[in-house]
Amino acid sequence: MAATNPTPKHILVLDVGGTHVKLRVDGSGTIRKFVSGPDMTPASMLSQIGELVGSLKFDAVSIGYPGVVVGGRIAAEPVNLGPGWVGFDFGKALGKPVKLINDAAMQAIGSYAGGRMLFMGLGTGLGVTLIIDGVVEPTELGHLPYKRDKSYEDYVGERGRKARGNKKWRNTVAEIIEHLRMALGVDYVVLGGGNAVRLKSLPAGVRLGGNSNAFDGGVRLWRQAGGPLKVPSRRRGSGA
Repeated sequence: MAATNPTPKHILVLDVGGTHVKLRVDGSGTIRKFVSGPDMTPASMLSQIGELVGSLKFDAVSIGYPGVVVGGRIAAEPVNLGPGWVGFDFGKALGKPVKLINDAAMQAIGSYAGGRMLFMGLGTGLGVTLIIDGVVEPTELGHLPYKRDKSYEDYVGERGRKARGNKKWRNTVAEIIEHLRMALGVDYVVLGGGNAVRLKSLPAGVRLGGNSNAFDGGVRLWRQAGGPLKVPSRRRGSGA
């Protein structure tokens, strides 16, 4: 990878999802996006990013990846995208220093307001991240068995919502929130992802994350890592 600049002036943040890739430079400005999907490879993604970024200047990049990241590197191919992600050198391809992190963890970092927080990303799948007193703990809880040999993600991810309908999906989301909140002993829960807005009501202690939280998290990765927020470099899902 390119040499790391600990205090970049302008940061390109890429929020990579199973249906769209969204991007923005720094903590403000226009959010630009394009369709992703099962045929998108890293190379094809970067080609489209180049077209959207145009003349915008940036010194470093944060990438939220929808899968397992270990030690700042992609450790498993994504479920909902094309092949070729493991081993791809984004720093070399972009010519800038890059920080990779699980996409739910990046949104969680942008949503964090202190204490013990549980973040749940309700999108194509289910991303779950804990932040405990400033320490980011990405998890793979969404893949744990839930019911009938299916995982939490099978029930509350997009496929589960479509198969079971919105009413049953909402009830299951509320049930899983309560299970995880009690088991993990958190102070509050933040819901993100494209499907969070489909919930008609929220339990006490649960709030929706803003649309810009992933981008705020990508900026924080560079500007607050090791300070107010600590992102482990060797744990599953971590990337700073």
